Amino acid sequence: MAGLYFEEFEVGMTFNHAIRRTLTETDNVLFTTMTHNPARLHLDEEYCKNETEFGQRIVNSSFTLALMVGISVHDTTLGTTVANLGWDDVRFPLPVFHGDTIRVETEVAEIRESKSRPNNGIIIFEHRAYNQHEKLVAICKRSGLMLRKPK
Repeated sequence: MAGLYFEEFEVGMTFNHAIRRTLTETDNVLFTTMTHNPARLHLDEEYCKNETEFGQRIVNSSFTLALMVGISVHDTTLGTTVANLGWDDVRFPLPVFHGDTIRVETEVAEIRESKSRPNNGIIIFEHRAYNQHEKLVAICKRSGLMLRKPK
């Protein structure tokens, strides 16, 4: 099991995740169409080239969010999480484009006991995604309901 138990986390603990991912046109188009998102920003190259400030399609931000959290799982919560409780303060300061390579770091922002579940605790993770130019492209706080160490 790669994930950590509730008691193994400390506020300020930072993970620089080894997995990096170059995003492709296929990733973007597949995710966008699977989620029934018809936004031209993700699907229409000519529209983006001629009528947007970006000059090209941008990667679906929901995919960026899912990828950022997914990359973090192996080092933090794999096998030790009960459930995600929520994502807060989700921001995308810069767009992500086809061909960008994303790296992720996670910081433990908060630790607290669960009031209703004595066998669990709650960890607030801050996930940050950077492109290949070390520019912040996504950030969020995720609340995870975590298992305690078995006795």
